[in-house]
Amino acid sequence: MKKPIISDLYPQPGVSLPASAGDRLELMQTFVRIVEAGNLSAAAQQLGTTQPTISRRLQALEKSLGMKLLQRSTHSMRLTDDGERCFARAKELLAGWAAFESDLRGAREEPEGMLRVVAPHAFGQERLVRPLADYLQRYPRMKVEWLLHDDSAAQDFIAAGIDCAIQVGEVTDSSLVAIKLAEVPRIVVASPALLAGGPIPQTPAELAGLPWLALRTYYRHEIRLRRVDGEEEARLPIEPRLSTDSLYALRSAALMGLGVGVGSAWVMTEDLAAGRLIQLTPDWQAAPLPVSLVYPYSRFYPARLRGFVEVMRAALPDAIRD
Repeated sequence: MKKPIISDLYPQPGVSLPASAGDRLELMQTFVRIVEAGNLSAAAQQLGTTQPTISRRLQALEKSLGMKLLQRSTHSMRLTDDGERCFARAKELLAGWAAFESDLRGAREEPEGMLRVVAPHAFGQERLVRPLADYLQRYPRMKVEWLLHDDSAAQDFIAAGIDCAIQVGEVTDSSLVAIKLAEVPRIVVASPALLAGGPIPQTPAELAGLPWLALRTYYRHEIRLRRVDGEEEARLPIEPRLSTDSLYALRSAALMGLGVGVGSAWVMTEDLAAGRLIQLTPDWQAAPLPVSLVYPYSRFYPARLRGFVEVMRAALPDAIRD
């Protein structure tokens, strides 16, 4: 029969245990991070320390509790039954402690530390840097890792140590909190050279004979257009000459006259104004794409994340305007 946990709170011969409750919390935090990261090396990287340090913390926690929490081999790691219970309770304990500290600090809590954010390439380079700068100016004790990936839905938030992501398109992962920030209008564009002086197509049917470009993240072999002033919808099958996952590449290909493309209106604004691109079917557009800020569920969200959400909610409607 296992000893009661409370009896193991005192040092035993040859065992070096933490000196304070704060150290115990640090061991719990390390254990939770190991489990969520999947291995000791990833946990060490996320916590900014070494694998031997992480291993020593795990051993100290196991000796302190008098139980084995993880079974490790060269290529795998799994929780023991005691480890499963400890992991669940440790997360509750840490969340409760963080909420307690937050309640005490209240409005005086100043965000500090590192925030790791994933954003789409085009959006993250052109329209989100200004709100990001506002965030850093508002909270001078903060640092941000600004990671650009077009498929943020494929990110493993916990393993990569990501705090949140800006995601364009529908959020399908039910394990994430999704805060809708805005919607991005999408329009049909082409180079004047592609039309060769002919009339500008006004209806989806008139697009059928033109070569197409596909933004494969959102459409590949069919495009759906909706009438701006009503609910009427048209489906147009396409055989794209070029498929890409880059909005910038789509715009460049359209400028070179390679085909018709559908893209975010804000990306096309300057080229439309300069006459380098033409908007086709102006009364018909693709459905707008939602822009959401997403992050994993938790019982407590740190001030650095709450502050970022606040800044982005205020800034995004203006950031996507033409």
